[in-house]
Amino acid sequence: MATEQGGHSGLHVEFAPAKINLTLHVTGQRDDGYHLLDSLVVFADIGDRLSLALSDAPCLTVSGPMAAGVPSGDDNLVLRAARAVGLCMDIRLEKHLPAAAGIGGGSSDAAAVLRGAVALAQGQALPSDAGLSLGADVPVCLTARAARMSGIGEGVTPVAGFPPLHAVLVNPGVAVSTAQIFGSLDRKDNPPMPAHLPVWHDAAGLAAWLRGQRNDMQPAAIAQAPVVAEVIAAIEATDDCLLARMSGSGATCFGLYADAARANAAQQKLTRPGWWVHAVRLT
Repeated sequence: MATEQGGHSGLHVEFAPAKINLTLHVTGQRDDGYHLLDSLVVFADIGDRLSLALSDAPCLTVSGPMAAGVPSGDDNLVLRAARAVGLCMDIRLEKHLPAAAGIGGGSSDAAAVLRGAVALAQGQALPSDAGLSLGADVPVCLTARAARMSGIGEGVTPVAGFPPLHAVLVNPGVAVSTAQIFGSLDRKDNPPMPAHLPVWHDAAGLAAWLRGQRNDMQPAAIAQAPVVAEVIAAIEATDDCLLARMSGSGATCFGLYADAARANAAQQKLTRPGWWVHAVRLT
């Protein structure tokens, strides 16, 4: 669990890791408009940090290198998460992940608040829907472990035995609208992943299997933001890249590598003005 104990009584610190969709298959759409997904999700060792304390009134303070433009009003997802469990909290959010980037920054922050609520308030339970009403990614972010996400986000099945995996994350500084991407999909009844996932013995084996899978939102994202294709091509051109793909609805893309040294070398090669580029370990 992505949890850290605070330095003094009444303060709790949570780490909210970036969520990476290694696959993202859009398999249908319900009558109520919600899309059905089948996605292999992992988490990175980079993320936001939240300091949480119970308080008499809700309060949110946002800081950090990616704080610009983050809403601090009542509609912020972390305050909505606190309301979902009926708690008033003083929340200090240190933003390191870009917004609207396809790596679940807001959902991971909300999940961190839910975990923190249980740690801070005696007898506090998680919402019965595991935070699904806050967003499709919140239930999988609540576990912050490799998992297969299905349905509209309510299905979260842990995936054990993941090989050591290193990656570089690249966001070109362009926000992409998830709603617009879903709305512009050519089809919404694509095949899911195989019912049974194989055993991957190393990063190369996993990458080889992933090449036969998809992110069904990638073509639509490229149509909306052509720079996504530029990012993927730049990642593919790095030495020893095993796979390059977009995460979520974009615009963040990832490259997979066999070890940290290769991922770090890719980070150096991919650094551009205005691009957010980080070598990470995935779990």
